[in-house]
Order: sequence, then C-alpha cells, then structure tokens
Amino acid sequence: MTDDDTTPGWDAIDAALARVYPGVEPLHYGTLIKFMLGGPDPLDGISLYRREDHWHLIGYGMSELYTKEWEDPAESGWGFEFTIRVAAAPGDDEPPVWAASLLQNLARYVFASGNPFGPGHHMNLNGPISLARPDTAIRAVAFADDPELGVIDTPHGRVRFLQVVGLTLEEYEAVERWDTERLLGVLRGRLPLLVTDLDRADLTGDPEVAAAIAEGSRREGSSTGALFVADAGWRADGATTTLRFGANAAPRLGRVLTARLAHGRDLIVGGPDGTVIFRPADAFATAGLDDGTLEVRLPAALAAELADVLRPVAGTYPLATAPALAVQIMRSQIRDTDGNVVAEIG
Repeated sequence: MTDDDTTPGWDAIDAALARVYPGVEPLHYGTLIKFMLGGPDPLDGISLYRREDHWHLIGYGMSELYTKEWEDPAESGWGFEFTIRVAAAPGDDEPPVWAASLLQNLARYVFASGNPFGPGHHMNLNGPISLARPDTAIRAVAFADDPELGVIDTPHGRVRFLQVVGLTLEEYEAVERWDTERLLGVLRGRLPLLVTDLDRADLTGDPEVAAAIAEGSRREGSSTGALFVADAGWRADGATTTLRFGANAAPRLGRVLTARLAHGRDLIVGGPDGTVIFRPADAFATAGLDDGTLEVRLPAALAAELADVLRPVAGTYPLATAPALAVQIMRSQIRDTDGNVVAEIG
C-alpha cells in the first residue's frame, strides 16, 4: 500500500493479489523518491510473497497507479506490471533482492527506449541474470502472462501481469528458432509456474523437451519476425552492397534467418545505424527504401550461404552466389551494467 489518498490503480493491483494471497501481508520494497518526482526507480514499489518453494514478486509502476494521464482509455499506462517467481529452498527466507533490481532495470529500459514488453517477447541478458551468481546458467529471459494473476481491469484501463521467466542460452536459442509461448508450454511440464531457478540446469538436454523443440521448429519455423541488435547497418559502394553486423549477434541472425526464410517469412534486423529486411525470393535483389531501410531478396542458395557466414569472426565476407553482396562482421564489446567492457567477441 501507499500513503497517497488516491491510488485507484495501486488498489486494483492489491485487490488482484488479495484473491491469490487472502490475508497475507507481503514484504514490500518502496522507493524513497517516486520516479515521477525525479527518483531513479521507475517502479514505486515491489511486493514479495513467500511461497512454499519460491518467492513471487510483483511490481507497481508500469501502469497508472494514481491518476489517468495516458490517452488510451483501454489500457493503464504501459498496460502491464512485471512479476517474477524465484525459487527458494526450504528454510531460506532471504528475499531475492537481485530479482527486484532486475524488475527495476527492465522498467528503466521500457521508459528509456519506449519499447514495451509483452507475452512472447524475449531478451538475451549478455550475462548471468544475477550478478551475485556468475555460475548460473540462467542468462536470458522470456515474458509470459503470470499464470495466477493474468489480466485485470482497473479504473485506468487494463493491466496485464507480465511474468519474467529465466532461460538458459540453449533455451533462448530454441525460442529464436521456434516460438516463445510454445517453448514455455513445453517447459511448463518441468516448471509448472515458470519459476526462475538459478540452480537449475538447461532443459533442452531432456530428450522429451529436445524432441518437442526439434519437431516444433521443423514444422512451424521461427515466430521471431524482428531482431534489434547493438550493431547493424549497410552501405552501398558502387555495384556492391555490404551488410554490417556485430559478432555477438551474428550466430543469432543466422539461426533465425534460416528458420524464417525456410518457411517463407521475412526477417527484419534493426540497429542504431540502419535496418535490413530479408525476404525469401526466387532471385537475388536489393532495394533501398525511402526511410533508409535496405530490402534484400534472398533465393534459397544465397540464404544458406549468408547464414553460413554469420559467425562470430570479424572480417568481410563476399558471397559467391551473389557477387554484388558482402557481409562485414564487426568485433563486439560486451559491457556490464556499469558500462564497463567485460569481454570482446570476434
């Protein structure tokens, strides 16, 4: 709860939580200075409920907690609030502070970029989900409807409780080759409430999970229609067009490109310096669009060659099946949350 006199959005969240946790008073972390008043934390509060085997965290701040300020009457603020479930051992009552920090960092990203999350979205964290646990295999996240809280109506519009789900890098690769919601549906057989467990191993090695991923991706292809990466662009020099991508993202691009084009689907790759749209076609062609985007039409043989050169090795690679096209792979720098370079790839 807050001390504000008028908190209809906050009260609606509390009411939803009371239906799941009747009579339970959660641990609550509140901010000293609200974000709207210049504070550093977009979430005005995070409630933590201790379950038998996990903590359930719910944020307050992505929706309109106090007054209606956004123009869309159907949705409150960004239209969602973050949640996350974190595994807890019996007798371990230490709250997962790192998870609260994660929710704040995700909220900062949304407010700074203007890009909201939704069910089916996913993100590579470029490191362990908890900096205090560098040994954890959980290094990516996906987003899904919270299985107990779902979607509610509030006086300011609809609010979706969006659960952050920790994934291993192998599971994240499966998401990109296939589909977030379908993969999470498979993982629910092992993780019923999609609890993030820093101690768990990768599940793609499980024979049943592996078979479901292989069959699903073969049958359905990838649902990832767009990738936004740190380094992407293109340039035209006379008769030659050169595509530029960072070494860190190159393998991802190759995997998703193959899974998209094989099923007749486009792939959009965007970065700070430009956007490239790959389209399946019978013949190779390029076209610069009015907004600076490059459209590249790829026949099957060229798509296969392009996917093969998208490796984390810096250099410029001409393409034999399309002499007018080349790929430049740039060395990537991996930075920590403070902006320090912790690794180089390429």
